[in-house]
Amino acid sequence: MVYKWLFVDHFCLLCGQLTDDRRDLCVACETELPWLRGACQRCALPLPAEGLVCGRCLKRSPAFERVIAPWRYAFPVDALITRFKHQRQWPLGRLLGELLGQHLYHALDHDLPRPDWLLPVPLSRARQRRRGFNQAQWLADWLAGPLQLPLATDWLLRTRDTPAQQALDAAARRRNLRQAFALSQRAPDLRGRHLALVDDVLTTGATADALARLLRKAGAARVDVYCLARTPAPGDP
Repeated sequence: MVYKWLFVDHFCLLCGQLTDDRRDLCVACETELPWLRGACQRCALPLPAEGLVCGRCLKRSPAFERVIAPWRYAFPVDALITRFKHQRQWPLGRLLGELLGQHLYHALDHDLPRPDWLLPVPLSRARQRRRGFNQAQWLADWLAGPLQLPLATDWLLRTRDTPAQQALDAAARRRNLRQAFALSQRAPDLRGRHLALVDDVLTTGATADALARLLRKAGAARVDVYCLARTPAPGDP
């Protein structure tokens, strides 16, 4: 049966064309994804050139050290994430997770310090019941094995079911997240640890910043953020 599987045709999940290898994305569609080139060195906000730090990070330094995201939150990545997150089309999430893993593998092989643990951004119990799963945890699961990184799914808790962040500006998002997170009793001593948060999209960075501040307060030496996509600044085409 394994021998037969090796010769099963694979089709691109975006265009439906036969792929050249056993992947679910053809080379042409992968090339056309909205790859994030120039970006802020801290929060990955899309910028006109590489090696810059955005004005927001210069004005108010985030608690996390660095955001790693392969793509801008733009078509078709935005549609793929929505279908994965809200319509439970997990093959699309798995595809994006595998591509994120490849992106991280190359980064870790070059200048990105290797974290001690991966931590998915938690959902409240009520929201996870409504959605049926935590997309950040699934992404972290798909990253942990190929990257050979330990995964901790129960160290972070979302203690308040806050209103959805999508309709809020940056200041309102920060207010919305006050005391929304806590460390579980299962979390070990984090002093001196390098941790990496995993999520699907980073918009203003308020959630990542709140969690990073919590972890830094507990003694973590560094917190990075791994996500699929970074939302451009308002008005950025």
